[in-house]
Amino acid sequence: MPKNLFQEIVFTFIMVIVMVYAMICYNIALDFGELNNVVFVAAFSELWYMGLIAFVLELFVVGPIAKKLAFRILNPASTAPILLTLAVSAITVCFMCPIMSLAATLIIKQPAAADFFAVWVQTTAFNFPMALCWQIFYAGPLVRLIFRAIFVYPKKRKQAEKTQPESK
Repeated sequence: MPKNLFQEIVFTFIMVIVMVYAMICYNIALDFGELNNVVFVAAFSELWYMGLIAFVLELFVVGPIAKKLAFRILNPASTAPILLTLAVSAITVCFMCPIMSLAATLIIKQPAAADFFAVWVQTTAFNFPMALCWQIFYAGPLVRLIFRAIFVYPKKRKQAEKTQPESK
């Protein structure tokens, strides 16, 4: 969907906010043992630094790798665009979830050295199903909708202008 670097940065920023905020809420709810209104407020305290980590990783490392892998697996010329989108999204989650779970384990959970690997694996195992479902069914479609609303492409703009009656 993004057509240039500026649009890629905007798209990544919106996606990171939606994904990271949701995953922080999820993890806080797991720690609390319930989802309540405090979770939604508490998540903001971690959003800025976890969001920054996710933004840099997604824009410069994981995003390019996910696209290359998806385009290696699927032929862009003969594959439906939605399948390409889903492939990139799924591959992105496959990389981002363990990496961001590692960051959360290091920065937030801070387990004893002897337990570090087990805590990271458990965090990843808890996060992966949520991250994949959230990305495919909610965050991805929502962010693409917002992105299309911000960046109305010239072809679609001309079509919209043709369908609107002229005001005199």
